[in-house]
Amino acid sequence: MAKKKNKIEKTLVEKILDRNKIPYHQAEFATHKDSGGVAQMDTSILNENEHLVYKTLVCSGNKTGVLVGVIPVTEHLSMKKLAKASGNKKCELLPLKDLEKTTGYVHGANTPIGIYFNHHFPIYLDQDMKKETEIAVSSGKVGRSVYLKPNDLQLVTHGTFCDLLE
Repeated sequence: MAKKKNKIEKTLVEKILDRNKIPYHQAEFATHKDSGGVAQMDTSILNENEHLVYKTLVCSGNKTGVLVGVIPVTEHLSMKKLAKASGNKKCELLPLKDLEKTTGYVHGANTPIGIYFNHHFPIYLDQDMKKETEIAVSSGKVGRSVYLKPNDLQLVTHGTFCDLLE
């Protein structure tokens, strides 16, 4: 009989990574509610590694519809660059009220892995992540992330590396 490891229950994202034999490790972060009552990750604990944590921004293109940009939490997404990379004339962030019904995830839990797995929306990854040995993306639950290699993230999401930063 196998020994039970004292680990936290796996999210869908972690199960997808396991099925695809992609190595990762789990991380949990403290969260707090912002003035609008939306959960926000407390990145102050990350200090010099904050640039390794990537946020998943769900957008809408005027030609392609829903698409996803993945950039460091320390940076801003260039809608013009995302539009150009995705074949749109313009892109905009999906309204917060439409986020959960579109992706299945609440604000703060959107994950490129789960979104691609469930909806096959196009995923665009900031090209600078290729410079890192590993980066973190949400594992589909507020305050939970997975660290993995950028090329593994690209593989599992069929993502496109491109310049996305302001």
